[in-house]
This record gives sequence, structure tokens and C-alpha cells, in this order.
Amino acid sequence: MTTNHSVNHSAIGTEARRLLLLALPLMGAQLAQMGMGVTDVIMAGHYSSVDLAGVMLATSVMWPVTMLLMGVVQAVTPAIAQLNGANKHSEIGELLRQGLWMAILGGLIASLVLINTAPFYRFVGVDPNAAAVSIPYLEMTAFGVPALMCFYCLRFLADGTGYTRPALIIAVSALLCKIPLNYILIHGHLGLPELGGVGCGVAQAIVMWVQLILILLVVSRERFDHTRWMRHFSWPDWQRIKPLLVVGVPIGLTLFAEIGLFSLTTLLIGRFGAEFVASHSIAMNINGLLFMLPFALGMAVTIRIGYRVGAGEIMPARTTAAIAVVSTVIFSIIGALFILATREYLVAIFSNDPVVRELSYSLLLFVVFFLIFDATQATAIGCLRGYKDTRRPLIIALFSYWVIGLPLGSALGFGWFSDPMGVYGFWIGLSSGLGAAACLVCARLWHVSKNETLIRTLAG
Repeated sequence: MTTNHSVNHSAIGTEARRLLLLALPLMGAQLAQMGMGVTDVIMAGHYSSVDLAGVMLATSVMWPVTMLLMGVVQAVTPAIAQLNGANKHSEIGELLRQGLWMAILGGLIASLVLINTAPFYRFVGVDPNAAAVSIPYLEMTAFGVPALMCFYCLRFLADGTGYTRPALIIAVSALLCKIPLNYILIHGHLGLPELGGVGCGVAQAIVMWVQLILILLVVSRERFDHTRWMRHFSWPDWQRIKPLLVVGVPIGLTLFAEIGLFSLTTLLIGRFGAEFVASHSIAMNINGLLFMLPFALGMAVTIRIGYRVGAGEIMPARTTAAIAVVSTVIFSIIGALFILATREYLVAIFSNDPVVRELSYSLLLFVVFFLIFDATQATAIGCLRGYKDTRRPLIIALFSYWVIGLPLGSALGFGWFSDPMGVYGFWIGLSSGLGAAACLVCARLWHVSKNETLIRTLAG
């Protein structure tokens, strides 16, 4: 009996180390990626509150659109991971080429949306001063989005084959480019015009192209020759694209459902004034910094579970899922306690406006609970993506975010049935929606991970 326990503990420890080795570079990459958004918030916030509100409103539109289409392309990750686990390396190249066609088309669609957002802003009724910054920000960023989509697709080749270090190196390089570019373009140095918050959008577009160039340098190396992705040219093939869309469209819609909820909430809070948008955005960014770590763990566990399923290790994959979820819960509790203890110092980094600071202090009390729910559901969804189970998580997300979260937040925030709670009502709604999602997605993961027949069916 003792021997069996020690074998089990040894297997769990070994799997935890493998998962950590995959996750650590992705964690660093996600923090650096988030750092670019935080850089925009800090620099625009110190330039003016209106520019901060404009930048945050722009990103409230940009990221749901780009993440929707990036999520579709993300079907490449579990597909490559399962082919890698099954040692079917020669099939990876054709799959990637079809993924690139999806990325190019997705990037063009996203760009078209971003340069036509003015009517949407007028419909929602956001602050005209903030919109005057937000609209040109989006128009500038649109030039870089096709490059960003292709970057993600090529990065998923590296990620899916278990080589996650380039994601970290490129994200850090992009951040190091973004900071000086922001400073020069916001304040108009080196003879360039002073663009304010719009300068963040110009810098973002430049950085997107830099990321594509860097990932091309990585995946053109000899290490990826076995995938044969550069052997020849392929036209779009519907028979190969269709299975990717079956997995990828629900991933994209799930990401859109969550980020869209956050973004629409930001736009609705915009009716209360720039100070409320700024404080809400600060709280979301602080949550986002800590959320990036479990989000990266969710990406790593997608790769690891995909590999194990491809290798026929069906039941051991369940151990991987359990390790990831439990680790996420522990980390998010520690992160929540850290926010509770240091919230005044954290807010001071983002703004020197006393009104914005005071509002942000109180909103961070909601983040303490919000982070735990958000992190847990993200990692559980990452596990399910490794199994290529993406439709049910989409249904759960739509129900939790848009049937529970947004209606409850709007009812409390605008006072449909009682006195208006303002921004606090919206945060209660967000937390409730994410709490429901975390419970339901974990229940789905429990069901899928022990059903070998279902797993093999999903794997195709």
C-alpha cells in the first residue's frame, strides 16, 4: 500500500513539474502582454483622465474583437498538441497552413470592425471627449491586427509542440518596444506630433508587426522542420479548415462572451463619467495582472492534456487537470490576499487623481472574490480545450455572463428595482456571473475527464 501511494505521489509530482515547465514561460509572456495594456493605462492616466478613459474605451472594443478571432485560430493549439502526442508530426504543417488562412481572414475582418466603431459609440452614449481619443486609437491599431492574428497562429505552432519559451521572449521584447514608443508618441518627442492617448494605438500597431517578425524568425528554424510547414504552399482547404472551426469558433465565442461582458460593462459605466471608467479600469487591470498567471496555466494545461490524449494517456490526463485546477485555486487565494493587503499602493501606481484613487480602493474589495472565480473558470476551460470540448463551455459562458452577470449588474447598477448602486452594482453582477461559470465549468470538467468514450469522440 505504501509503495502504491509513493508511486502516485511521484507521478503527481512529475506531472506537476512538466506542467510548470510549460506554464512558466507562458506566465511570463502573459504578464508582459498584460504589461503593454498596463503601460497604456499608466502613461495615458498620467497624461490626462480623459485620455485614460479614451484608451480604456478603445481597448474595451479592440480586445473583444481580436480575442474572438484569435480564439478561433487557437483551435490550432490542441490540434497540434494531439498530433504531437500521437507522433503524427508530418500532418502538423498542413494544419498550420490552413490556420494561417484563418488568421489572415480573421485579421482583415477585425480591422474592418475597428475602423467603423463611431456609430457604435454614439449608440451606447459614451462620453464624447473620451470617444474623441478612442476612435482614432482604434483606427491606428487596425493596421496591426492582421499581423497580430498571424503572430498568434505561428506562436500556437511553437506552443502546441511544447516549445513555449519563444512566447516569453517575444512578449518581453514587445513590451520593451512599447514603453519608449508610447512615451515618444504620447508626448510628441523626436519631432513627432503630440498624440496623447492616440499615440498608444500607433505604438500598439507597430508592436504587432514586430511580434510577427520575431515569431517568423523562431518558427523558420531547423527545430520545426519535422512539421513540414514551410515545405510548400497550400490554398485554403475547406475539409481541413472545417474541423478547426468546429473547435475554434466556440473558443472564440467563449472568449468574446467574457471579454465582451467586461467591455460592455466598461461602456455602460462610462455613462457615470470619466472618473468611474478610470477607477473601474484600474481595478480590472490589477485583477488582470494576477489573472494572467492562472490564464497562462490554462493555456499550458490545454497543451499538456492535448498531448496526453494524443498519446492515449486518457486517465492520466485527468491528473493533469486536477493539478492545474487545484494550483489555480491556491494561487488565486494568495493573489486575493495580496490585493487586500496592498491595494492603496497598487492604485497609487496608476493614478494621482484623488477621486479616482478613492473609488479604486473600494472596487478592489470586489476583486478579492472576483479573482478566485475568474481564475478557476479560466483554468477549467483550458483543461476542456485540451480535450477539444469547446461547445459546452460556450453554453456555460453565455448563460453565466449574459443571463446572470450582465442583467444582475445592470439591475443593481442602474437601480431597476431599488436605489442605483452605480459601479458597485456592476461589480456584484460580474462576480456573480463568474462564480456561476466557475462552478458549472468545473462540473463539466469532472464529467468529461472520467469519460473515456466521450474523450475519444471529441478527439476525432
